[in-house]
Amino acid sequence: MTRAVLSIGSNIGDSRAHLASVLTGLAPHVVAVSSAYRTAPWGGVDQQDFLNAIVVVDDPATDCRGWLGRAQQLERDAERVRDVRWGPRTLDVDIVVCRDADGVDVRSDDPELTLPHPRAHERAFVLVPWLEVEPDAELVVDGRAVRVDAALALLDADERDGVRADGPVGT
Repeated sequence: MTRAVLSIGSNIGDSRAHLASVLTGLAPHVVAVSSAYRTAPWGGVDQQDFLNAIVVVDDPATDCRGWLGRAQQLERDAERVRDVRWGPRTLDVDIVVCRDADGVDVRSDDPELTLPHPRAHERAFVLVPWLEVEPDAELVVDGRAVRVDAALALLDADERDGVRADGPVGT
């Protein structure tokens, strides 16, 4: 069994429908899904706001690489184009953490699958929705476990306040 926390986002087209497509594509493995949150774009590229959410998935037959493959297929199905780093996208699916059958966080330095996500602890648009569905969540940062609420508290207030609830992911 592996359990993964996925960060999903969209800011092109029908963003809510793109996020909902993840729930459809991963059913029946969805354990929890946060509300959608509207956030300013991250990374300095001029573009419209994003809708973001967290999806927790669990499947005894899928390992971390399997989740990566599923995430990439969902992005392809949404006609994701990767022209500009941190640019606009129909759908972005990132694996934040992945736990093995023993509940241990998988670590990977592979450039194709870096786990845990190396910048998750710096992104309120990941942490806020994650706390909604897993209030006691922890994330490994620099080799040590950090509570997600503590990581969020370290971010600038403007960053935290810029993550605004925007209803359910599904329509």
